[in-house]
Amino acid sequence: MEGKIVAVCTSETKGVRKCNVGEGLLKEEHGFVGDAHAGDWHRQVSLLALESAQKMRDMGLDVNPGDFAENITTENLDLVSLPVGTKMTLGKDVLLEVTQIGKECHTRCAIYYQAGDCVMPKEGIFARVLQGGKVSVGDEIRVLGLGG
Repeated sequence: MEGKIVAVCTSETKGVRKCNVGEGLLKEEHGFVGDAHAGDWHRQVSLLALESAQKMRDMGLDVNPGDFAENITTENLDLVSLPVGTKMTLGKDVLLEVTQIGKECHTRCAIYYQAGDCVMPKEGIFARVLQGGKVSVGDEIRVLGLGG
């Protein structure tokens, strides 16, 4: 299964929308350098499919990549079908491992209040960085499978 990166997003603080910065440096066992969600834990990088965000657009919301606080917006990948433990490559150097599908939304975000729903808790996935490197908009994502 292959897809591509359509946005690379970071923010310096938690709880806010992330900005599409076009490219970023992923550090092994850390996440994006300069991103508030990076660190020594299992949710170093968050990914959301552009197709999931489109569901919110179809509800009339003006939302764009990064608005759900995801680090990487993907296209042509069914992220929620990837089981925990799936490995994937991003660009030439980066290797990620899926660690969590969805998340509990403790505090309702602005998107939830505008639409009455939000896709990130159900359709966002989280990963840890097994091998770091630079990623950019347009880079290919290849799903290697479990233990790949």
